[in-house]
Amino acid sequence: MRLLLCLSALFWLLAPGTLLHAAAGSPNIIIHFIDDLGYGDIGPFGAVKQKTPHLDRMAREGMKLTSFYAAPVCSVSRAQMMTGCYGARVSVPGVYGPGSRNGLHPEEHTIADRLRPLGYATQCIGKWHVGDQPAFLPTKQGFDHYLGIPYSNDMLKTASMDGRRVVPLVRDDKVERLLDEADQDRIEEIYTDEAVKFIRSTQATKNQEPGTKNTAPPFFLYFPHTAVHTPIHPGKAFQGSSQNGRFGDWVQEVDASIGRVFDTLRELQLDTNTLVIFTSDNGPWLIKGPDGGSAGPLRGGKGSTWEGGVRVPTLAWWPSKIAPGSVCDAVAGTIDVLPTCLKIAGAEVPAQPVIDGRDLSPLLFGQSKDSPREAHYYFSSYNLQAVRQGPWKLALETQRETMGKDAASDASVNPRLYNLDQEIGERTNLAAQHPDIVAKLTALAEAMTTEIGGNEPKSRRPPGEVENPVTLYPTSDKSKERPAPKAKAKAKPSDLSKLQPGDKLDAENAPQIADTPFTLTCELTTAQRDAILIAHGGASTGYALHLSAGKLIWAIRHGKTLTTAQTDYPADNQPHRITATLGQKGQLTLQLDQNTPITATSPSLIRTQPKEDFCLGHDNKVPVANYTAKGKFEGKIVNVKVTAPQGASK
Repeated sequence: MRLLLCLSALFWLLAPGTLLHAAAGSPNIIIHFIDDLGYGDIGPFGAVKQKTPHLDRMAREGMKLTSFYAAPVCSVSRAQMMTGCYGARVSVPGVYGPGSRNGLHPEEHTIADRLRPLGYATQCIGKWHVGDQPAFLPTKQGFDHYLGIPYSNDMLKTASMDGRRVVPLVRDDKVERLLDEADQDRIEEIYTDEAVKFIRSTQATKNQEPGTKNTAPPFFLYFPHTAVHTPIHPGKAFQGSSQNGRFGDWVQEVDASIGRVFDTLRELQLDTNTLVIFTSDNGPWLIKGPDGGSAGPLRGGKGSTWEGGVRVPTLAWWPSKIAPGSVCDAVAGTIDVLPTCLKIAGAEVPAQPVIDGRDLSPLLFGQSKDSPREAHYYFSSYNLQAVRQGPWKLALETQRETMGKDAASDASVNPRLYNLDQEIGERTNLAAQHPDIVAKLTALAEAMTTEIGGNEPKSRRPPGEVENPVTLYPTSDKSKERPAPKAKAKAKPSDLSKLQPGDKLDAENAPQIADTPFTLTCELTTAQRDAILIAHGGASTGYALHLSAGKLIWAIRHGKTLTTAQTDYPADNQPHRITATLGQKGQLTLQLDQNTPITATSPSLIRTQPKEDFCLGHDNKVPVANYTAKGKFEGKIVNVKVTAPQGASK
């Protein structure tokens, strides 16, 4: 027997193809994420009233992606970009306001979380909008630094100190200043200055000697622009510059901002080793009229799952890798950005936790014309409304036209089947002519709903949540945040000894182990070499006992850190007593029969009670540990107990 202490994050960093291989020569990555920009709002996608010369050049020198999908609303789209998952999988269903108790769970792995250990300098500039509480801000999600308005620019509050209606400009995790509406005229300029400053700062250690190794780190710049969300605030130099009112003026300022970033890359000779992605978080806000933008030939707008609500103008540029003037019609989206970034950085996406996106580099580099995903799913909150595969889109639910506008009469007929290659505007329902395609897409939708949609998903991960949320600055407005639900009286945990393999206890009746040392004991009889024995928790917290390649493993989950102790398990198919403990200071102890205990040290006790079921012989939702078991458990698990140190049953 031997001790194996495995911190999963450390293991991933040291695995082949990750840290040791990614730092040398890795490309820089820039993502421009525009707010509420419609499919028809830039030159490469047909806009004529506002001029976008820098984006036009980006398209000429790079690739235009014509079937690229985001999400119907802001926060969901940003969670998808950061995690590579549909919003429904990571429990981001809608839009977060100032002082919201919920946000993207701090234990989710963002692009920055994945790239920073590979040697990348990471910066977020602009609209974050996946939670404004300190635990949810970018500096807690893998970014070295942050500057921006952390949510939409229309979410103004009345400042207690002077009565102005303002939004905060946050640097890292502190409010640097409060911006009223007039101050927002400079927001693109402020952001762009910061972006240029960041890029230059990464080159400070660059070795300029010919023939010597460049010691400057690669960088990741996530630039989610506040523009062009209403209220519209173009800078003074751009006011009146377009033929499309202040909306067109602001689009032109965004184009100029992107031009400044490109100029900096070329000046510093970084252009041939930098991937730049330009896209939008959702479609145009059509009910805003002249301030709302255009979806071009697409139906619907922001807030809907029609193409106009989620299909967004997208460009990709990397002169040494992406063919100039290329066009990609394959289905892709924001969920594919994370695995793509990891791949070009020389790393692989770990198998756990599950993500929905796939690597787009074969499409970008002209090695494939086919989408790497089986299908694309159109969620509105947790409700799966449509699914697309190839040219076919099946609408399963009534879809509103846009945020603030109800559904049209033809949208109440379900299901509806559209061929987007033949008719991009989604007007002709072909469901009656193609029942086989309807059946195939319906089956895909039902499987995805079972996994992460609806009210009882099998694989949805928990949301980030704080108990006493506050706004980032004192306000005199009454909070619109719903009061926290009253805590239910704790139920007495059920008798675990009565459970059979395959059984589960819901969270209320499971052992209550939050902030408490505990001991798990059971008697195991099995000939299996890989098996899930006991699991309680998920991706954020929990514990598990399992077999992997003949090793008995006791695992404790603290977010991204998985601590394990393991020992050899006999293949004799005889009863063996197991004692697994989590001590007061986070120490793990694993003992098989009367053998010498194996020990390891985790960060702490499990601080919060797992919200998932207690499972015997399986794990029915998001895995707590890195299992190798396949198929059902075969054998016996009896005399299961979870006790506190004094011996009282938990």
